Amino acid sequence: MLLNFPNALTCCNLICGCMATGAAFHGHFEWAFIMIILGAVFDFFDGMAARALGISSPIGKELDSLADVVTFGVAPSAMVFQLFGFVQYPEWLLPLAPYMPYTAFIMAAFSALRLAKFNLDDRQATSFIGLPTPANALFWSSLIVGQLSFLASPRFNAVFLFLFMLMFSFLLIAEIPLFSLKFKDFSWEHNSVKFIFIAGALLLLLLLRDVSAVSLIILWYIALSMITWKMRK
Repeated sequence: MLLNFPNALTCCNLICGCMATGAAFHGHFEWAFIMIILGAVFDFFDGMAARALGISSPIGKELDSLADVVTFGVAPSAMVFQLFGFVQYPEWLLPLAPYMPYTAFIMAAFSALRLAKFNLDDRQATSFIGLPTPANALFWSSLIVGQLSFLASPRFNAVFLFLFMLMFSFLLIAEIPLFSLKFKDFSWEHNSVKFIFIAGALLLLLLLRDVSAVSLIILWYIALSMITWKMRK
């Protein structure tokens, strides 16, 4: 049982992803958001448990990717699918309105591609290249829960949603380095970017005190990573 404990945690992640997907298709966005967060917690601890127990197996690695595709790929795509039913459509796009929701699953496909690249890319041992799928899932789920009234208003429409979804799909596989929040030590010299990010994230949480703060934190993470990348270049 001890040897299978990390895989059990991964399966819990998968179950959370399935529940989030089901909740999204029924329009229960808050429940889907909670399940994605819980899935991210299980995803964090399954790797930690495997390292603590000294257990590493090919099946564990494959299972982890399969679970992540569901929780951080399919589930947020299902939320965007439902969101297409809430947003406004320009008059010229109304004939395509019944079909537009299905474009949300482009993001699920790019999430799967991102995870496949991660498994084969030795450059991502201590940092990321492309937006991590959990960050993408948290961005969309928190944005939809916190800003649904704005997204469904005339100030936003299906064209913006489609383009925004394509942009984040591209970020999943883009050759853009993004820093990891793993700490080997707590010195300023080695972790200055991480400390700046955490300070900014706490400030956003204190100022907004809203679920949508999570989506702004993800944008802050992307922006800070790109600034750091440009400065180092």
